[in-house]
Amino acid sequence: MTRIWVINPNTTRAMTSTIEVCARAVAAAGVDVTGVTSEFGPPSIESHYDEAMSVPGLLAAIQRGEAEGVDGYVIACFGDPGLDAARELATGPVIGIAEAAMQTASHLGRGFSIVTTLGRTIGRAEELAERYGMSRFCRGYHACEIPVLDLETDPMATKLVTEACREAVERDRSDAVVLGCAGMADMCKRISEEIGVPVVDGVTAATLTVQSLVTMGLRTGKRGEFATPPAKEYVHKA
Repeated sequence: MTRIWVINPNTTRAMTSTIEVCARAVAAAGVDVTGVTSEFGPPSIESHYDEAMSVPGLLAAIQRGEAEGVDGYVIACFGDPGLDAARELATGPVIGIAEAAMQTASHLGRGFSIVTTLGRTIGRAEELAERYGMSRFCRGYHACEIPVLDLETDPMATKLVTEACREAVERDRSDAVVLGCAGMADMCKRISEEIGVPVVDGVTAATLTVQSLVTMGLRTGKRGEFATPPAKEYVHKA
């Protein structure tokens, strides 16, 4: 049995439940997918500060997974927080949802648009596209200005995200859309049907990427930069 943990780096369990359902829906037979909520950190990640504060909880979850023999991990936040550090700690592959979503969308046409939550997070999406070599595929970055937690509670959220995706495709002349938040994972199919282009959710894309890497017996190289970090005593002050 292959075990994959899909880690929500924020502390909102309702969002983890949505993420887990979407990830399990694409997992192959014999693959056990578990949604894991960070035990400490922010309730949502909407700023650089939030992202930084989410990393310790994420890494604690990775360490727990290693002790339990987990085979691979998904970081279910579009900022891909703590990705490099997680790859140092984990034995198996670790994939961020922004990385997986952009790479998947690049296979679907000449270019894609990213639709995220708040405008203040667009800079991070641009930075990640550059890092992953996806800038030449990304034709535009758009925000629907819906706070992350409102995706779970606002009855108009799906409609607003859908309209933002429709406008992005028309403005950018894109062939696909990448949803820029793990909390949008369950909107993917409905939005695609509404606007008539492929819509990529990073949660499912990353889950399938991890599953494929584990199946092929591949993992992060440990010879250099991503070797297990040296043991140190860290100081924690109350």
